[in-house]
Amino acid sequence: MTFEEYVAARLPALLRQATVLAGDPHVAEDVVQDVLIKAQPKWARICELDAPDAYLRKMIVNELLSARRRVAAALRRERAQWPAPARNDVDVIVLREAILQVIRTLPVRQRLVIALRFYEDMSDADIAALLDCTEGTVRSQASRALAKLREMAATQPVLEDK
Repeated sequence: MTFEEYVAARLPALLRQATVLAGDPHVAEDVVQDVLIKAQPKWARICELDAPDAYLRKMIVNELLSARRRVAAALRRERAQWPAPARNDVDVIVLREAILQVIRTLPVRQRLVIALRFYEDMSDADIAALLDCTEGTVRSQASRALAKLREMAATQPVLEDK
């Protein structure tokens, strides 16, 4: 399969994965673009692998973990605004955006663990291999992230009792 054929077939999936991991579709587009630029010259070697998708996913995670991305994410978190409390019925879109805003406040590694565990349905062992850490680290990051999400949900009127 040529690089162009692969990108045509898998670009939407790569963008979805990056959006979930980054928490921001614009950052996801930048990350996927950067990853594809880096992968294209190496494509002959990458396509020989049993799982080129896994290789590119690892590249996406590495790109998201880069220092430049962490600084940009910290700046976005500082500018984040909480949504106004809903009146009677909580619209699904408002609730989803509120949840995403809470998730965006998590540190990068915690956000990645949550996204990989609940969106990608990956095991702790697979997440640990992808993030180059131990399974214990994955579990502790997930535990801290979930505790922070629960704490923040309790203080946000839009998220209470949902």
